[in-house]
Amino acid sequence: MPRHVDGDHPGLAGGQVPGQGCHEVVVAAPAVHQQEGAPPAVPVRPVPHPGGRLPVHRRTLPGVFAGSGVLPLKRAPPVRARRIVPFGTPGPFSGGAAVGRERTVDGRIDEFFAALVADCRGRLPVAPTGLLRFDVVAEDGEAATWFVRLAGAQTRVTRTGEHPDCTVEVRPEAFARLLAGRDNLVSMLLRGDISVAGDLALLFTFRRLLPVDADSVGTEPAAELVPHTAPGVVGLHEVTSVFAGNMFMISEKNGNVSATPTSPLGLFSFDTRFLSTWRLTINTESLSVLSVDDVATYEAKFGLVPGEPTHYVNATTSVLRHRWVGPEYEEEITLFNYAPEPVRYVVRLDVGADFAEVLEVRDGFRRARPVTATIADDALRLHYKRAGLHRETVITSSTPAALDEHGLTWTFTVEPHGTWSTRLRVLALLRDLHRRDLRERLTSSVGRSQHQRGRDIAARTAGVPRLRADHKPLQQAYEYGVRDLAALHYPGLNFETALPATGLPWSMALLGRESLVSSFQALPFMPERAVNTLRILALSQGVRHDPFRGEQPGKIVQESRYGDSGAFNDTPESASFSAADTTAAFVILLDEYERWTGDAELVRRFEFEVRAAIGWLDHDADRDGTGYVWSTRRPTRTGPQNESWRNSADAICFADGHPPTYPLAICEIQGYAFEARRRAARMARRFWDDPGWADRLERDAARLRDRFDRDFWLPDRGHYAVAVQLDGVPLDSLTSNMGQLLCTGIVAPHRAEQMVAHLMSPALYSGWGIRTLASTAADYNPLGHHTGAVWPWENSLIAWGLRRAGFRAQAARVATGLLDAARHFQGRLPAYLTGYDRATTHVPVPHGFTDSPYAPSAGAPLMLLRALLGLEPYEDHLAVDAAVPEELGQIELLDIRGRWGYADALGRGRPFRDRPVP
Repeated sequence: MPRHVDGDHPGLAGGQVPGQGCHEVVVAAPAVHQQEGAPPAVPVRPVPHPGGRLPVHRRTLPGVFAGSGVLPLKRAPPVRARRIVPFGTPGPFSGGAAVGRERTVDGRIDEFFAALVADCRGRLPVAPTGLLRFDVVAEDGEAATWFVRLAGAQTRVTRTGEHPDCTVEVRPEAFARLLAGRDNLVSMLLRGDISVAGDLALLFTFRRLLPVDADSVGTEPAAELVPHTAPGVVGLHEVTSVFAGNMFMISEKNGNVSATPTSPLGLFSFDTRFLSTWRLTINTESLSVLSVDDVATYEAKFGLVPGEPTHYVNATTSVLRHRWVGPEYEEEITLFNYAPEPVRYVVRLDVGADFAEVLEVRDGFRRARPVTATIADDALRLHYKRAGLHRETVITSSTPAALDEHGLTWTFTVEPHGTWSTRLRVLALLRDLHRRDLRERLTSSVGRSQHQRGRDIAARTAGVPRLRADHKPLQQAYEYGVRDLAALHYPGLNFETALPATGLPWSMALLGRESLVSSFQALPFMPERAVNTLRILALSQGVRHDPFRGEQPGKIVQESRYGDSGAFNDTPESASFSAADTTAAFVILLDEYERWTGDAELVRRFEFEVRAAIGWLDHDADRDGTGYVWSTRRPTRTGPQNESWRNSADAICFADGHPPTYPLAICEIQGYAFEARRRAARMARRFWDDPGWADRLERDAARLRDRFDRDFWLPDRGHYAVAVQLDGVPLDSLTSNMGQLLCTGIVAPHRAEQMVAHLMSPALYSGWGIRTLASTAADYNPLGHHTGAVWPWENSLIAWGLRRAGFRAQAARVATGLLDAARHFQGRLPAYLTGYDRATTHVPVPHGFTDSPYAPSAGAPLMLLRALLGLEPYEDHLAVDAAVPEELGQIELLDIRGRWGYADALGRGRPFRDRPVP
C-alpha cells in the first residue's frame, strides 16, 4: 500500500525511545497516507504461499524449461569491518540529542526502516526470499546497520543478523535521495553510489517497500547537447559487425572504424562507444577488401591487401584481420610477405574514443566529453570521467609497439614468404568513484570467454525444433533467426542471468516491448527466452509514481540503459516506463508460456505481478473509467514521443495529416488490454483459486470489447480507427495497427472481412509486407519508419492473427512476401524496410542504418512458421492445421517441445480454396 512515513516510532507507545542494545524493531502497520478516493496501488488479496516455503519448479520434461525454477540464493562475501552505531546512539546525522527518539542517521532513513510493516500484503510478492543487510555509511566511516528479512509477503527488521544473502552499502544522502524518489537503483549502481554484494534480486524486490510517491526531475541542460549533421551515417550493406553480450563492434568492410558523431561505427559496451577510431594502414596505405567471413555472431575474419589491387599488378603483401568479442575485444593482425625479397613495413593503428552514448549517435546529438590519453605499463589508456563515474579504454599489444596518444606503430622487416603478427586486446572498463569495475562486483555480470560464448549459443539452440523446408529462403531465415535470438543475451546490472537484448546498434539493451514480442514469437522454439524476459520485467515492475520516468505501480518497464545520461538522471533511460502496451503484453506472455510448457509454478510465482499489472490497467492507465488504456506523449531531447510502439512524434495522426489531441486510446493497446484480462481470468481460475476475480475480469473484458466496437469502428471507412481522443473523436488514418487486433480477439466477427480487405489492399500491402501507414494518407512516406515502412515483427503477428481469424490465403501471402524479402538480406531481416511498392523497386529497399540483427525481426520467421503450420497448444496436445501455399513446397518441423513432450508438424504446399475477401 502507498504510504508516507513520519512521526515517532510507530511500534512504541507514547513515543518511547528504544534503549541501547534494543536490536529488534517490533513494528505495526503505519497509517497509510493516500488521496481520498484513490485506488490502492495493487489489489490486496493475499497471495497463497502454503507453508511459507518457496515453490519448487516441476519439470515437464527432463532438461526442459529448467530456467523457470527458483534459483538458489547466493551468499554475500564477508563485509569489511565498520564501526557500527548502536540503535539509539546519537550519530553524525542525529543532530545531537534525541527529540522524541534519537536518530542514528538521516531521520528519514530511521523512520523508513522503523515503519516497514510486519505484514506487507499487497506490496511484496512471495519470492524471492532472503536476508538483506543495509550498511548506511557516513564519510567518517561510521555506519548504521539494518537487517531486513523478506519472507513471502512479510518483512522483519532487526539491527543484527548473520549470513545476509544481499549486502548493501550506501551513503546516507544517497539513500535519502532514493527514498524521496529523486534517484533509482540502476542509476545508483552505475554511479557507484550504492554497492551490492550477493543476490541483487532481493534488492530489486525491496524496491516495492519504498514510498510510493517520487519527486524526480530531469537535470539535463539542453545547451549541452548540440545537433551534429556531419555525414557519416552508413547503410547495412557497407558494414560488418560482431557482438557478444552487450559489447559489439561495427566497422567498415575492411575492419576499420572512422566514426563521426552520427555514424554507428565503433566498439560499444553498456550503451557507450569505447572506440570511435580503429584504423589500420600498411606503409601509409589504406586496406582494400578481398573477403569477409562472418565466422560466428561474435567472430569475423577479413582478407585484405594494401592499396587498390588491379588486374595487371599482383599484390605481394596481404593482411588477415581476425577479431572476436566477449568479454573484451580482441583482434589478431597477421601480415604475409609474398615478395622475393625482404620488405620493411610500418604498420600503424590509429586509435580514439569519444565515449558517446549510443542514443546520442542515433539521435544526432553530441555532448562535449573531455578525453585524456595516457601511456603506462605498455598500454594506451583513453579515459573519460564524469563526477564519480569513469569510462576507460585500455589497448595492449602482444608485440612491442611505439605508443603515442593517438595509436600504436610497429616497424619491422619480414623475410620473403614470411609472416608477422600481433594480438591486440581492448578492455572497456566502467568504474565507479572507488575505481571499481561494475562488472567485477556484481554476481549478475560474469565475463564469458570466446569459447564459452560459443557453448552458450549452442546450449540455447540445442533443443530448438529441426526444420526441413523445400523453400530455401524459409530455411535460411529460420536458421538466422534461431542463431540471432540465441546470441542476443547479455549480463545486466540488475539480474543474475542473461537478459534478452534487442539488437544492434541502437537496441543492445533491455527493451520491454521488444523482449516480450520476441519471446512470444519464439515460444514454440526457445521457451527459455520467455522465462528470462518475464523474470527481469517482473523484478523491474513499477512500484511508485514517478512522472520523470513514467513509472506507476504495476506498470512494466520499457527501457533500461547504462549510459552516463541515465546514470546521472539527465534522461530517464536507466529505467524508463515510456510504453503503454508492455504491461498487458507481460500478462499475455505469461499465460501463453504456460499454455505451451505446462509450467504452472511460474504462473503461481508471478500471481502478485499479474495482479499489479491488472491493477495498473484498471486505475492509472484508465483516465476516464471507460476501461481504455490512455497514453500521452513524453518529452525527449528529439521532441515528444508517443507511448505506443509507433513512438515517433508524427506516427499517429488523422488521415488528412493534422495532429491529434492527447491523451489517446490507441487501438491495438486496447486489444492487448482486452486479451490480458481474458488471460488473467484463465490463470486466476486455474492456478490462483480465485473464480470471483476471474468472473470480474471476464465481465470487464466483455464490456471493453463492446465499447471498443462502438467507439473505434468507422462505418463509412470500413475499418477501425487507429486511436480515439479523450473527447471521443476517432482518428481515421488507415494503418497497420488494426492488423494486430486480429491477434487479440477484440475484433467483432462481422467486421473482420472488411478490415482484412483494407490490410491486403495496395494502399497498405507493398508486396513485401503491410505498411505502417497507407499510401493514400497525407503523411505517407515510404522512408518514414512509422509513416510508411514495413516492420517484419508486426507483419508476423498480423499473419498469425489472419490465420487465427480464418484468413489462410491472406496469412500465407504476408508470410511469402516477408520470406522473399529475407532472401535479399541473406536470411537476416532488419528491423524494418522502406514501404516502396514491390512492383516499383523489384527488391526490398533497406532503411538507412536500422537494427540488424533485431530480435523481433529474428523471431518473425518463427512466428510465420507457426502461422503456416497452424500450431496451437490445446491442453496436453499440439494441434497442427497446416495451410502452406503451393510455392513453398513441403515444410517439416520436428521435435517441437511442449507440455505434450515432443511432436512433429508437417505441411505440404497446396493451392488455396479460401473464403474470398471483398
